[in-house]
Amino acid sequence: MKQIQQLYAAGILVLLAVTAAAQAPASKPRIVVGMMVDQMRWDYLYRYAARYGNGGFKRLLREGFKCEQTYINYAPTVTACGHTSVYTGSSPAVHGIVDNDWCSRALQRSVYCTEDSTETTVGAEGKAGNMSPRNLLVSTVTDELRLATNFKSKVVGVALKDRASILPAGHTANAAFWYDGRSGNFISSSYYMKALPEWAQRFNEQQLPVKYLAKGWETLYPITTYTQSDADNKDYEKSFGHETAPVFPHTFTGREKNSIRTTPYGNTLTFAFAKAAIEGYGLGAGTETDFLAVSFSSPDAVGHQFGPNSIEEEDLYLRLDKDLEAFFTYLDKRFGKGNYLYFITADHGVSQSPGFLEEHRLPTGLLDADIVLKDINTAIAEQFGVAKGVVALSAYQLYLDRSAFAARNIPLQQVIALVIEKLKATPGIADAVSLHDLGTAALHEPLRTMLINGYNKQRGGDVILLMQAGWKDGGRSGATHGLWYPYDAHIPLVWMGWGIKPGSTYRTTGMTDIAPTVAALLNIQVPSGNIGEVIWEMFR
Repeated sequence: MKQIQQLYAAGILVLLAVTAAAQAPASKPRIVVGMMVDQMRWDYLYRYAARYGNGGFKRLLREGFKCEQTYINYAPTVTACGHTSVYTGSSPAVHGIVDNDWCSRALQRSVYCTEDSTETTVGAEGKAGNMSPRNLLVSTVTDELRLATNFKSKVVGVALKDRASILPAGHTANAAFWYDGRSGNFISSSYYMKALPEWAQRFNEQQLPVKYLAKGWETLYPITTYTQSDADNKDYEKSFGHETAPVFPHTFTGREKNSIRTTPYGNTLTFAFAKAAIEGYGLGAGTETDFLAVSFSSPDAVGHQFGPNSIEEEDLYLRLDKDLEAFFTYLDKRFGKGNYLYFITADHGVSQSPGFLEEHRLPTGLLDADIVLKDINTAIAEQFGVAKGVVALSAYQLYLDRSAFAARNIPLQQVIALVIEKLKATPGIADAVSLHDLGTAALHEPLRTMLINGYNKQRGGDVILLMQAGWKDGGRSGATHGLWYPYDAHIPLVWMGWGIKPGSTYRTTGMTDIAPTVAALLNIQVPSGNIGEVIWEMFR
């Protein structure tokens, strides 16, 4: 009897040990999935929540750790800067990606953030793949993961936009892929590979963009139930080029392969390629943690064209929620629930369309930057004799022809004073500041710090203009972003999975806090230009 009791007790101990081992968290995640949604404002987590399913955004909010007051802590709030800052923990002042394009004084032309004439396209004809991360001046957290594991960890970037794939993946990535609208293929650059992997070639052979577009785009539910949106046909929405009005249903012949960017199918396509990349590279199957940096570019295209209060935008997020639920189910089955670390954030938000704001008597207006520049250059020519004193405008920064003024012994500060005077007299411009004097400028916080963080001395301009809230450069239709205001700067940030307990913080956190928090979770070094801080509430 005693022997039976001992055996029984031993069996219980073994069972308890096995159970404890099964419940104990893994020492590290098999994979990190960093998801960025281009132009996703923070409020989209909640605005459409009544119609979200339980397995997508609602699962994130239920099981995840929510950083409810995450802000971009620099200006301008644009795509290239946002993707770079999330993964470097740094700001344009340090990492050098000051806009999607900027004026190069050395080259005397505009430079695209990831352009690289020394590289060639892989996977299609043309120059869409002449890209690399060489314009990025610091390391990314994905680089640091590769370094920490002596390059055993695999890192892959996926997005429709080249910059949204290349910049997060970093300098040392195994691969980065993006969509070429001319061929309908996901492509890459010779920086990463000589030829597309066979799995990527097979994926492209399916011609999914053509198949998706052939379905057309109708609302997921009866159109009358879209109560979080405005009417379908508003004069401040933009139509597709082949349509006469911006209304449902949107039809395509299937040949407009680039149009998929401006439909929910762009998200579906990105998810499909992300899964193919996970399987093609065997991500999460090795001895070290791997990293998939995936960005969804279609919300940005839809938001720009139709505006954030459109039925198109609401339908896109309802469909994205379903795609996200399917992706979580896939990750659960492939890696095991709790064995992957996941976070979702955005590169920027978006303002309402000026037409919408005007209709609802909210502050708004239109600025024509071309006319503003013409007037300023006319004033400079009259006072200083330089025909084109302002050579470029990028990220709301005006670039002066410094060499022309130096050749005439004209002090640059005199020119800057004239430019500022003209800008301040322009309707819709709240202020204008010399970028050389940001440290002493009479600006309120957080604007002052945001401008300092956004100004790179080597690549920046000379004067920055600050538009009034709700104002837009260009026409009243469509929507845009780029300013310091909360509608552009307040972004979602939710963590879920390995090492994450449900919870939330309402402390103000910055976009640049994401990379050091990932580094802390993985026990690796922070990126070389990091200025962010660990979100310590997650570790309590």
